[in-house]
Amino acid sequence: MDILTWTYILVGLSFALYIGIAIYTRAGSTKEFYTAGGGVSPLANGMATAADWMSAASFISMAGIIAFSGYDGSVYLMGWTGGYVLLALLLAPYLRKFGKFTVPDFVGDRYYSNKARVVAVVCALFISFTYVAGQMRGVGIVFSRYLEVDINTGVIIGMCIVFFYAVLGGMKGITYTQVAQYCVLIFAFMVPAIFVSMQLTGNPVPQLGLGSTVADGTYLLDKLDGVLGEMGFAEYTSGRKSMADIFAITLALMVGTAGLPHVIVRFFTVPRVKDARLSAGYALVFIAILYTTAPAVAAFGIYNAIETVADKPVNDLPEWVDNWQKTNLITVNDKNQDGIVQYTANPETNELNIDKDIMVLASPEIAKLPNWVIGLVAAGGMAAALSTAAGLLLVISTSVSRDLFRTFRPNMTEKRELLIARISAAGAVGLAGYFGVNPPGFVAEVVAFAFGLAAASFFPVIIMGIFSTRMNKEGAIAGMVSGLVFTLAYITFFKFGVTLFGLTPEMVSSENWFFGISPEGIGSIGMLVNFIVCYFVSKVTPAPPQNVQDMIQEIRIPRGAGQAHDH
Repeated sequence: MDILTWTYILVGLSFALYIGIAIYTRAGSTKEFYTAGGGVSPLANGMATAADWMSAASFISMAGIIAFSGYDGSVYLMGWTGGYVLLALLLAPYLRKFGKFTVPDFVGDRYYSNKARVVAVVCALFISFTYVAGQMRGVGIVFSRYLEVDINTGVIIGMCIVFFYAVLGGMKGITYTQVAQYCVLIFAFMVPAIFVSMQLTGNPVPQLGLGSTVADGTYLLDKLDGVLGEMGFAEYTSGRKSMADIFAITLALMVGTAGLPHVIVRFFTVPRVKDARLSAGYALVFIAILYTTAPAVAAFGIYNAIETVADKPVNDLPEWVDNWQKTNLITVNDKNQDGIVQYTANPETNELNIDKDIMVLASPEIAKLPNWVIGLVAAGGMAAALSTAAGLLLVISTSVSRDLFRTFRPNMTEKRELLIARISAAGAVGLAGYFGVNPPGFVAEVVAFAFGLAAASFFPVIIMGIFSTRMNKEGAIAGMVSGLVFTLAYITFFKFGVTLFGLTPEMVSSENWFFGISPEGIGSIGMLVNFIVCYFVSKVTPAPPQNVQDMIQEIRIPRGAGQAHDH
């Protein structure tokens, strides 16, 4: 069977599975809609958390960034993985013990203020919409190539699927759908990686294949360094970013992960605090499978792409190039009319442009793997993008219905709240689709901005809310607003200054970055701004009420601690 037939079969079967689960597990109450009734097992929750966390950026785009950035792309691996550990150890158990569905819910109660709650809702919506734009773009890319439709049409199809099971099933439907999606995406990521590793290095373990030799006896990474060096690119294993920027991006991604609202809410779907810790551990193992494989997939992909296209006749290019040219995600332009494809670091003479986001999806085609493997990767890319999109849409709907409407309408019935949650989820799908059609960057770049905004807004107030009894509502509000505004202004100025404000390219060039820190890493400075403002404002304003201080002590100190000492 051809690629299109396999893709229709595998994507169709996976969609049928997700929709079937959504119908079977549809939410009948707000507790089921928000937290799946709190009865999910740690193993299932670990899988669902891994699927929720490993988005289109992880599955589709991360290996693409590493493929084209080499060493510098490792910031995404370090930041996202380290951030998950930070979240699991430092935040999840305390937030679970506090017993609130959402981050704005925690902020509102901890800081005894509806104003703080509303500011947290605004932050959650900013972060979630920025993040979900990347997911919808990923959906569009997968559909455009494999179902041979326009990217924008692909985004609309993806919107319809997400709308169905997110709006119908809520967290209960999403949780069990994400368990299925994890199985699909990890299988789809690992199968081609094992195939290509065997082809290139004879080693079936991709992680070991990355450090093995290719057919001519040269180590793969040495070969890549040499090939890219000859074309004028920096060596694959050498860094081009400054140490300060690498540190800032890694830190922003780490603390941004720890402040991501759609991941935090997953720890409320298990019965006990102990289960929250256990499911965090399971999720880390499930996540590590993909994250330790991504560098190998990146190196295999760029090596094969260069080998099959660079210095080859324009009229005799492999089939995969023709397939992807139809989506405009790869372009070949014979500028010097010599009939040979030149791939160089100089934009004036370079004749080959490959979109970073296609590397994982195109890799099986480049390696000439069986058609069913290519269809499987399409299903995996869809699973990754849709699982995270659904989690984010739930956060958006919950923020609107529970944290916004209930703040001003505390006597609202549960039925009305569930209706508002579903309506806001539907509205969010539409807005997410718009951002998917008009994306502010490639998938992982957009997601990096979301993490920066989370780092600058949520992380400091959550950490200080848990570990500081002196932290008050005035400090929290001032900190969130200042961190979010600073980070958003910096990203907007340097990423969109030319198009939005008519600035010259020189004004927004890297020479003018604050301490040499890129927009992807500025969330770490925004976080410091938030911490500093929180600290000083809370110092000069009244301390929290005594009942709030007692509540914070109770969250941090295990039940029964100190009793043996008293006796």
